Amino acid sequence: MAQLLSLESLAALAALTALEIVLGIDNIVFIAILSARLPPRRRPLARRLGLALAMAARILLLLGISWTMGLVTPLFTLAGHPFSGRDLILLAGGGFLLVKATHEIHAQMEGPAQDQRGPALRPASFTGVVIQITLLDIIFSLDSVITAVGMARQVAVMVAAIVIAVGIMIAFVDVVSRFIQRHPTMRVLALSFLILVGVMLVAEGLGRHISRGYIYFAMAFSLGVELVNLRLHTRRQAASE
Repeated sequence: MAQLLSLESLAALAALTALEIVLGIDNIVFIAILSARLPPRRRPLARRLGLALAMAARILLLLGISWTMGLVTPLFTLAGHPFSGRDLILLAGGGFLLVKATHEIHAQMEGPAQDQRGPALRPASFTGVVIQITLLDIIFSLDSVITAVGMARQVAVMVAAIVIAVGIMIAFVDVVSRFIQRHPTMRVLALSFLILVGVMLVAEGLGRHISRGYIYFAMAFSLGVELVNLRLHTRRQAASE
């Protein structure tokens, strides 16, 4: 117990918690978009349940450290690039994000009305949304779990960091979701962020590292511009009334 309260352990806990929160930003955006297809009264439960299941999965990944680290072992080589289990998971997750974000942007732009090719989009099922939130959170957390193994020596510190980070995400996911849903332009911007993240995951799976700093800078810059636009729009509306 004394080792867990040492300065080294507390510093590792703070660093890992910050890492989990930063890496969870794109996850919260995805959750906000995905849960929007549910009836309003079921959205908060889906978000919390999905995050709770994802937290349990992250902890299981940590407890199975040997298996998790084995994901970076090459399984086969294609076109001169050795593919590991981690690469395949990142490719699948990135491809899913690209398809999902593009599909959602189409739905936002075209609207829910029927077209000549088929019926309107049906609301998503509660179980389907929870499963997708859980699976995508696990994919997003693979890098953070592997990094955590290298940053901390005690599994208890890693588990505590995950619990704290997910607790913070649960506390703020509804606020972020409501803000995104109130502003259509923010929804499209959030979906564009998911396309960026999808491209990054695919590139990582193909062995091309893209620093997350570039992605987060683009997100922060675009978000800042849109917040200024929303502020100016609010002022114009107030002045015209």
